[in-house]
Amino acid sequence: MSKKKIKEIFIGSNNKGKLKEIADLLPKSLKIYSNLDFKIQSPVETGNTFEQNSLLKAKYFSKKTNKICMSDDSGIEIDILDKAPGIYSADWSGKKRNFNLAIKRVYSEIFKKDKNWKKKKITARFICVLTIFWPNGKFISKTGKIEGRISNSKRGKNGFGYDPIFIPKSKRLTFGEMDPEIKYRIDHRSDAFKKIKRFF
Repeated sequence: MSKKKIKEIFIGSNNKGKLKEIADLLPKSLKIYSNLDFKIQSPVETGNTFEQNSLLKAKYFSKKTNKICMSDDSGIEIDILDKAPGIYSADWSGKKRNFNLAIKRVYSEIFKKDKNWKKKKITARFICVLTIFWPNGKFISKTGKIEGRISNSKRGKNGFGYDPIFIPKSKRLTFGEMDPEIKYRIDHRSDAFKKIKRFF
């Protein structure tokens, strides 16, 4: 593993929300490249786990750019749905990545399992695996997670994806209602980043 501090990095993602969140975690002195500069199509995610897909993306974008690359694979696991959508969290939003559709599907699937679900605590968690991949083939992956529950209704306009329906443990607001600065300090991506920030 390289002991040299990373001075520039390519963030391997075509998801603008994710791109912003990762960039906001990184040191301000870091030179950041992204697909806004390179216009590289994302690879097909053929992995069966968050770890496999995170590594697959980081390796792919690093090979394409010949730069140190950081990629994330993340999603939401809902216990009543046997941990779905999990690695398919983005797929539930359709080809146009419309997360209103994904959220409607979550509510529909939960209702199929339990018609009285709104009176119960539907436990869930966000998981993120961040991978740094060096052009010489070295890499490191770390997992972050945050436990919580599903809100009875969509609340808040902040964040992206499933943020408006996820209430972190011991909180009352959804991620969609939270100030981004507060969310960044406690969420799954921040948890994963704390484990690799020594490289920056």
